[in-house]
Amino acid sequence: MRNTVRSVRSVITAVALGLMSGTASLAAAEPLKVYILAGQSNMEGHARIETFDYIGDDPATAPMLKEMRGTDGKPRICENVWISYYTGGGEKSGEGFGKLTAGYGARSNPTEDGGKIGPEFTFGIYASKAYDGPILLIKTAWGGKSLNTDFRSPSAGPYQFSDDLLAMFKKQGKDIEAVKAEKAKATGHYYRLMIEHVKKVLADPKRVCPAYDEKAGYEL
Repeated sequence: MRNTVRSVRSVITAVALGLMSGTASLAAAEPLKVYILAGQSNMEGHARIETFDYIGDDPATAPMLKEMRGTDGKPRICENVWISYYTGGGEKSGEGFGKLTAGYGARSNPTEDGGKIGPEFTFGIYASKAYDGPILLIKTAWGGKSLNTDFRSPSAGPYQFSDDLLAMFKKQGKDIEAVKAEKAKATGHYYRLMIEHVKKVLADPKRVCPAYDEKAGYEL
């Protein structure tokens, strides 16, 4: 009789553990939520970490400051949010990545903490409060660029010079064909960099986000 009871208890324990394991698997199978953050200087972010205290001076933003800091008083590290940040120009372009925290704002060295934040910081904090699964932010930002040229998408068509502008260049003695060629090369350059980086990150999400579950996939 005792052996029978022990056997029943073992079966119940095994079933319970199996259910718990199944629940854990379901939790781990949440798809990765991917958000693309792209822009110019405002997206880079120039708010320095040492200015955080001022957010607490306004009753309307004081609750946000509590979310931005951990219990140790330092900028919060988001355990469920990762970021890949691509910025810089020419040979100085580079990527910084890791768990989301302060420091992913404007950077003089793309791979190093710049001591600043951009929209990514509080966006990630509040996104993680609304979603239990892993979150990945892919950020590309370069200050002082234009939508008309630098971020021009292919669907906008090639850049077109106005007749007045071409007349002015001709009056200045400039080589019109050389000017057009230079503009064509610059048109959409940062749009292409953005697309290329997004594709690179999504080709291997686990490189940036270790919590990525290939079977669950991602939602862009």
